[in-house]
Amino acid sequence: MSIRWRDAMSDALYGPDGFFVSGAGPADHFRTSVHASPAFATALLRLIAEVDTALGHPSRLNVVDVGAGRGELLHELLRSIEGTVGLAVGVSGEPTRSGRSGLIPPRAGSPETLTPTASARPSGDEPSSVAVRPSLAERVRFTAVEYATRPKDLPQEINWVSEIPDEIKGVLLATEWLDNVPLDVAVHTEDGWRYLLVDPGSGAETVGDLVTPADLAWLKRWWPTSPPTADRDPTSTDATSTSESGFRAARPAQGSSLTARSRPGCPETPHSNHRRAEIGRTRDEAWANAVKKIERGLAVAVDYGHLRESRPVDGTLTGYRAGRQVPPVPDGTTDVTAHVAMDSVASAGAAVARCAYSLVSQSEALRALGAEGGRPPLSLAGTDPAGYVRALAAASAVAELTDPAGLGGHWWLRQPVGIPLGPAVAR
Repeated sequence: MSIRWRDAMSDALYGPDGFFVSGAGPADHFRTSVHASPAFATALLRLIAEVDTALGHPSRLNVVDVGAGRGELLHELLRSIEGTVGLAVGVSGEPTRSGRSGLIPPRAGSPETLTPTASARPSGDEPSSVAVRPSLAERVRFTAVEYATRPKDLPQEINWVSEIPDEIKGVLLATEWLDNVPLDVAVHTEDGWRYLLVDPGSGAETVGDLVTPADLAWLKRWWPTSPPTADRDPTSTDATSTSESGFRAARPAQGSSLTARSRPGCPETPHSNHRRAEIGRTRDEAWANAVKKIERGLAVAVDYGHLRESRPVDGTLTGYRAGRQVPPVPDGTTDVTAHVAMDSVASAGAAVARCAYSLVSQSEALRALGAEGGRPPLSLAGTDPAGYVRALAAASAVAELTDPAGLGGHWWLRQPVGIPLGPAVAR
């Protein structure tokens, strides 16, 4: 029995035996920035520290990861924050010297340069009128939001819940979450936009009813029916200026093709001479709801997507399984995903927060946070061969994160709530 894509995705991804609920977890099927390098968590930790400063160093700072997988990102952040107090830490997670090429040098006030609380306190015979602030490591509270059961090896410091908590004061992270929020797919026929229906077992599609007025309004505003402009260079853009990016790269996966729908064996698309559209209204609602949960702080969505000026003609719906891109069959064994209409999502979040947002590429965002990915100086090989090898490996990892043709082309949507855009947020 064929059903709408939104219902098929919901059951296939989040049902009792769904892709994100059962099994070992998504890390066995695709690679994200979290898996690529600890430099990703190091950069995020720097951003978290800046938000902490903007909030006035509250007694409790919340860091909430929505769509947490099996807790990999929060686990890495926990390791980083425990290992960086009083140390300068490079992207490899090991202490390093400040300013070494290819690493993330520490900044004054960043978590790498914080002094452990115990050593900062005066001795009993040393009077002091200044109260010592507890370190960020002592004040941060990590929460993972995921439908799967809590992993047995997850550190007890990480809270595990199935819904986004209320009254967040701190940072909400959503790394490659929105692309898995179920949505409907439509095809533009002679009599207007109609839903595409899919058989969950085979992935075969048929044309269904005309879309509802609410979905039609979204399509008219965010998915124009005129031919899109040619893809542009995936450089960064700020939400306050004219967009210049049409980045359409799929999630990096070993041995993958970036055009899975055209591969042999993919389900045939009805009315293939007509335009397809992925109706992002559910993503807008999901992001707006997440932003509403923030009392004060910053919401960060990291995902691959597109803008109104460069919507893909045939959509981006695809699947991933065991490290390879496959046809999007919603049978529960495959990650079914579609790129995010980032401008539409950003607009929905801004309407809730009533604050300006920033929308840039990952390469731009990470470089603003100190991740440059430059090669270490060759002279280091003569004075510290082992250090040179480590620095070279670290630089390579950062280069992967900032490569515009890969992970570096992901979008970073940063929505402040009740705080100003800091220097690493707006440039």
